[in-house]
Amino acid sequence: MSEADELVIYPMPSLVATLLNREQAKGGPLTEAEVLEIRDSCPSVAVPFDVAAKIDAERGYKDIDPEQCWEQWQEARRGLV
Repeated sequence: MSEADELVIYPMPSLVATLLNREQAKGGPLTEAEVLEIRDSCPSVAVPFDVAAKIDAERGYKDIDPEQCWEQWQEARRGLV
């Protein structure tokens, strides 16, 4: 199976946008437990790798990896909040 045929789980809307929205609504930083619960309950689709790359290009940014959600959210939020 080539990389283009491989399916990836892709949050829709983006996980980084969802986390940012939830943090702004909370009025303070999300805890690790909150971030993981949001990740686990967010709507997602399975798409081929190349489709995910096209969505990233259209958005203008690469979403954070659900498997590295907490760590990547800590990094991403520094430039967003």
